[in-house]
Amino acid sequence: MTEQKRLSPGDQAPAFTLPDSEGKPVSLSDYAGRSVVVYFYPAAGTPGCTKQACDFRDSIGDLASSGYEVVGISPDKPEKLAKFAAAEGLNFPLLSDVDRKVLTEWAAFGEKQNYGKTVMGVIRSTFLVDPEGKIKKAMYNVRATGHVAKLLRELPA
Repeated sequence: MTEQKRLSPGDQAPAFTLPDSEGKPVSLSDYAGRSVVVYFYPAAGTPGCTKQACDFRDSIGDLASSGYEVVGISPDKPEKLAKFAAAEGLNFPLLSDVDRKVLTEWAAFGEKQNYGKTVMGVIRSTFLVDPEGKIKKAMYNVRATGHVAKLLRELPA
């Protein structure tokens, strides 16, 4: 397996159109002219992913006042995302990438370490995308807990 080229600041963010939790298509281009946090997580409803999603939910006001909207992407089906969003009161779109095409294009799917073993899976990653659709910040292998607070501290002015 060849190493996926990771995205870096200044790269054009790979375009996507994915179904949201209600099955409606959402595209990165829908956010043209606005800043957006795009984050990739392994599985809706798991402890780490729930913690991370709730942190984004609870910080949505601070992110919005810094000019950022939030989009979460996982390989879960829309039905599972809808249950997750409802159960946790999530206030931002969750998108379904069942075939992992977008995850792969953003280098958020590939080899990772899990309990000391090398496995294929979702690499928990967060990206800041500027209004022109360029990567402003790319963070791979982020921690579920405390990540959003760290992100808020590091937001570019």
